[in-house]
Amino acid sequence: MVMENNIHISRESRCAVIGHGSWATALVKVLTMNELSVGWYVRNAEVLESLRNEGRNCRYLSEIEFDMNRIRLSDDLNATVSNADILFLVTPAAYLKCYLSDLNVSIKEKMVVSAIKGIILDEKQFVTEYLKQRYSLSDSHLCFICGPTHAEEVGHGQLTYLTLACRNVGNARVVGEKLKTPFIKINCQKDISYLERSSVLKNIYAVMAGIAMGLGYGDNFISVLVSNCIKEMYYLLDPQSVNDLTKFCPSNFFGDLLVSCYSSHSRNRQLGMLIGRGNTVKTALNEMTMVAEGYFASKLVATLSEEQRKQMPVAVTAYGILHENRPVRKAMKDLEAWLR
Repeated sequence: MVMENNIHISRESRCAVIGHGSWATALVKVLTMNELSVGWYVRNAEVLESLRNEGRNCRYLSEIEFDMNRIRLSDDLNATVSNADILFLVTPAAYLKCYLSDLNVSIKEKMVVSAIKGIILDEKQFVTEYLKQRYSLSDSHLCFICGPTHAEEVGHGQLTYLTLACRNVGNARVVGEKLKTPFIKINCQKDISYLERSSVLKNIYAVMAGIAMGLGYGDNFISVLVSNCIKEMYYLLDPQSVNDLTKFCPSNFFGDLLVSCYSSHSRNRQLGMLIGRGNTVKTALNEMTMVAEGYFASKLVATLSEEQRKQMPVAVTAYGILHENRPVRKAMKDLEAWLR
């Protein structure tokens, strides 16, 4: 058992998932492989009905069947939270505040696990920063899930490597035991800040990779584009290491970027491809069936220092296309001159 600041977490701690999208659905599936009972807060009436009547999520990963005897399904947020010790937050970042708006029970003494790779836009905060400030959570009560984690593959039992970050690594290991399966390998680290920022940035770059693909750029150019994205991430995350790009890039950093830029499962890449193929940003967003966090995250460049922005032409170009109505072909042509 891990004990710190009055938090008690053990292998027997009760889990609950907040959210009903594809990633939430995949995580519930994984948790039910290890837990006798998993709380699941679903606020969408259609999804709630299909789970109750058919044991499936009719909107996301609908082919996955659940053993509903292992799930405490509810549309009552406070009841779900009250009956759990570990909360997995798995909503789009843009909707997190709305999801939690009815919360009136304290989560201060619970373990809160963010599986959200995005920002709280109106607060200009990363999700764990917002949670820590809004709900008075200590660092040891917060955990962040990252790595190459497409829900489609996790939900279907394909080999996946997850990284759990928490200031108290012991707490991260306990959470990891809840998720560990023959097809999920767990790595635990201390630094949430570094990993969360890289997880948010890679979504911006996946949109740019998608735009390049939609415009018809070839593999040669896209490989250069992604390589420059790695360099930009180093500039923002660790400026001292930017001249040492031969250092080891773990899967939770480099792997997550690659899978987001190249995988057909990537919603951010999909958004970029729609734009590259001639859709307006508004039309492309409307065509998306899932939230592309890179659209919102691209606003981060507006808060970066001028010096950092000079070193981040790909991110700045993404912001210009997505939020300043820059012509796509002209923006990409200008970007070509910056890449090395």
